Amino acid sequence: QVQFVESGGGLVQPGGSLRLSCAASGIIFRLFAMGWYRQAPGKQRELVASIGRGGSTDYADSVKGRFTISRDNAKNTVYLQMNSVKPEDTAVYYCNGNPSWAYWGQGTQVTVSS
Repeated sequence: QVQFVESGGGLVQPGGSLRLSCAASGIIFRLFAMGWYRQAPGKQRELVASIGRGGSTDYADSVKGRFTISRDNAKNTVYLQMNSVKPEDTAVYYCNGNPSWAYWGQGTQVTVSS
């Protein structure tokens, strides 16, 4: 059974940084493209960053140049380094495959506020 456990969220001031982690299990991690998604209150979940099996990356325009996605196949873990965060980055962040599976983890809350 596929499972994702996200961590690393919290309260951060505008302009600050956070590093999110997501541990995956139940899949042969190295065989799948992975993504970080977020859902803000009253909005649909959106894909903000993705990383292919070979390490190629892609980003939503809203986070390009500020966020960096990476993966460690030995640890079955995908990371999201968030720099220069903005209040509009406030959301619950999830990881999943890209395309995503039906199962979603609990996510980790990121709140950007002074």
